[in-house]
Amino acid sequence: MYPLIQLQRLLDMTRGLDFLAPLALRLYLVPIFWMAGNKKLEDMDSIIQWFGNPDWGLGLPFPEVMAWAATLTEVGGAILLLVGFAVRWISIPLMVTMVVAAVTVHLPNGWLAIAEATGPFATPRTEGAIERLEVAKQLLQEHGNYDWLTENGSIVILNNGIEFAATYFIMLLTLFFIGGGRYFSMDYWIRRAFMRDGY
Repeated sequence: MYPLIQLQRLLDMTRGLDFLAPLALRLYLVPIFWMAGNKKLEDMDSIIQWFGNPDWGLGLPFPEVMAWAATLTEVGGAILLLVGFAVRWISIPLMVTMVVAAVTVHLPNGWLAIAEATGPFATPRTEGAIERLEVAKQLLQEHGNYDWLTENGSIVILNNGIEFAATYFIMLLTLFFIGGGRYFSMDYWIRRAFMRDGY
């Protein structure tokens, strides 16, 4: 029993660093939402068309409102996550954005973000993608500079499943419950100021 108590005391000592987890989550998500939102801003007309078109797009109602809402949520969310302001509040619309993306864009492709031939989440779609990948690799090895092409990483096929959207949703859900963390978030200092004044 004594070693367990010592181990628990050791774990309790790490609580002084518990601000690192929400800080890491926030800083990880910032570039993801910043790049996603800014990419939409670069060509909003095309994004609005894609949001609304039922044949080759998402077929969403009120595409202009939805496109701008998603874009501003991502760009604004990235800024708020960076400075740690209203972290719990901004997590809500960002989670909604991830759910909409998962259901409308990624769900038909299954779970995997990158196609795999085997494993619990492999599907006939991903197995077929891997077959095509092997053919592409053979062609590149025969007719291209394969060593140069793969010098900085392997060639893969994007499956575009819900894996990333689900991961970001879980990270945002965690931030919703724990907030922006101590010391490196505006929320922490604002709360301290109000508590000091008796609010």
